[in-house]
Amino acid sequence: MLDVCLLGTGGMMPLPKRWLTSLMCRAEGSNILIDCGEGTQIAMKEKGWSPKSIDAILFTHFHADHISGLPGILLSIANAERTEPLLLVGPKGLPRVCDALRVIAPELPFDVQYHELPPEGEMLKIGAFQIDAFKVNHKITCYGYRVSIPRLAKFEVEKAKANNVPLPAWNLLQHGQIVEMDGIRYTPDMVMGEARRGLTVIYCTDTRPTDKIAEMATDADLFICEGMYGDPEKLTNAKKNRHMMMQGEARDLPG
Repeated sequence: MLDVCLLGTGGMMPLPKRWLTSLMCRAEGSNILIDCGEGTQIAMKEKGWSPKSIDAILFTHFHADHISGLPGILLSIANAERTEPLLLVGPKGLPRVCDALRVIAPELPFDVQYHELPPEGEMLKIGAFQIDAFKVNHKITCYGYRVSIPRLAKFEVEKAKANNVPLPAWNLLQHGQIVEMDGIRYTPDMVMGEARRGLTVIYCTDTRPTDKIAEMATDADLFICEGMYGDPEKLTNAKKNRHMMMQGEARDLPG
């Protein structure tokens, strides 16, 4: 099960019922936040989700509407009495930008750890999530995120029985462990069927259309993508400011 909540979808400035950009994903006890625009902590409170359990905050880029909520969310996490380290992930310059914002939230009961993404992106494993960060085409360095939850192959009871696998070994084998009992070695392939497709969400903001976005979104279960401009005559502005149109466009050519 993968829970996805768009805490904020506004661009540039918050509206009365629409906060700035932020997405939270929850699966198998793991929690990540992507972007943290102004109002994120309020939207999270309205949703009824706790910030205490966030494993990592990932930033697409360092424009204010995607990161200005960081001091508030850090203080909310601190007020929830968290003590475990918190991982922050983002483009080069991450420590400098975040430390500047933390001037107004300097004392926290947990450590803040930084991970800067390499220029062309990176694959990360955070809790239950496999995350592919890929570079997009904005005015400053910006990344999209492909968030995946791998899914175990189906456990086949009849196959386990046919291979005379003892019942106490079933759960361990289902989770990929090799079990030895009474001098006999049991392996996961003795109880598992074909691999099953997992769940994938693509989160892509502030960019022109690119082939990389289309590639990463292939076969995704959910594609969350920006659409900054709605009026057709704003296409020139969209290209100038490196955003997309709501109507959809052809992909930009390299260069």
